[in-house]
Amino acid sequence: MIYRDFQDLKLSALDMGAMRLPVIDGKDDQIDEPAAAAMVDYAMAHGINYYDTAWGYHGGNSEPVMGRALKKYPRSSFYLATKFPGYDVRNFGKTEEIFEKQLQRLQTDYFDFYLFHNVCETNIRQYLDDEKYGTWSYLIQQRRNGRIRHLGFSCHGNMPVLKAFLEKYGKDMEFCQLQINYFDWKFQHAKEKVDLLREYGIPVWVMEPLRGGRLCRLSDEQEAVLKALRPEETAAQWAFRFLQSIPDVTVTLSGMSDMEQLKQNIVTFDEDKPLDDREMAGLMQVTDSMLSAGAVPCTACRYCVSHCPKELDIPTIMELYNQYKSTGDKPDFIAPMQIAAMPKEKRPAACIACRSCEKVCPQEIKISEIMDTFARALGEKKEEA
Repeated sequence: MIYRDFQDLKLSALDMGAMRLPVIDGKDDQIDEPAAAAMVDYAMAHGINYYDTAWGYHGGNSEPVMGRALKKYPRSSFYLATKFPGYDVRNFGKTEEIFEKQLQRLQTDYFDFYLFHNVCETNIRQYLDDEKYGTWSYLIQQRRNGRIRHLGFSCHGNMPVLKAFLEKYGKDMEFCQLQINYFDWKFQHAKEKVDLLREYGIPVWVMEPLRGGRLCRLSDEQEAVLKALRPEETAAQWAFRFLQSIPDVTVTLSGMSDMEQLKQNIVTFDEDKPLDDREMAGLMQVTDSMLSAGAVPCTACRYCVSHCPKELDIPTIMELYNQYKSTGDKPDFIAPMQIAAMPKEKRPAACIACRSCEKVCPQEIKISEIMDTFARALGEKKEEA
């Protein structure tokens, strides 16, 4: 395992994220706890020492499961990270209540790393209004008290949001977790965000390195470009090698959902193999082809699902939409078939365009518009609000 320096710590370059743990019967809020615990055991045995979870992952069940899985190990043998759930503005004003509950859920007396979660357009006003909500003041006090060892933030917002947060709190932030992958290097202006953080001297944590698995599913033409340069490397390895090529990146969080993914990623992080200029140019060629295809940038984070009054499986529908559009002039037939197999009340046409999902989407996807487009393409009549 590769290790990176962070202050006086040695952090594994690959870290285990707990947003996509194995689940039972495809139900996101029902974690397969024995399988998840086995993955933690394997990760610990193979050098991963950083574990990242959050209040809302897996319908609130990720923190308790990770707490039980890690309880058997000496507390000094791993680093534990969780977050204040500011992605839901209803949580502002409840920082102390939530923080204390998180300590209980994770069966610990302190957090090695704690984050302001998902700083973005929908919550930047609340994050910056410390006089009213006291989020910053409370978390800074917990760092002084030793119950938070290192304080940082994650950000899905655009550059103006990132700048506003850094202007107010940048001097207090020890790290920043960003969505970085070779697609978002251009699509979400990740490069510019990394450059800004460098100005503040803030190291980078990476989330969504595979974009929810999307970067493992390349077209034959895209695969051919990469195979011509590194025949032995998989699509997933290319995505990780890209991150190894960015000096600012300290750790990479991967939400691995089964043991095989974990094993493969650990093998990848047994060595540093950054890309050379020719290989980077090839990867950017693949990125350009993906951008031109107009793929919806959904990462299946599932924040949208809990806010949908119709309880639609939005990430699955977005994935099917991308699949449907991926073949250009000859639309894919599998996606329509899968949509037709869904109950009528769970199809894209069931969306009432209330836009509740869009308010919490880290990618700022216009979900209601895509639902309407998809429903029309499938010849289904759209419901009205």
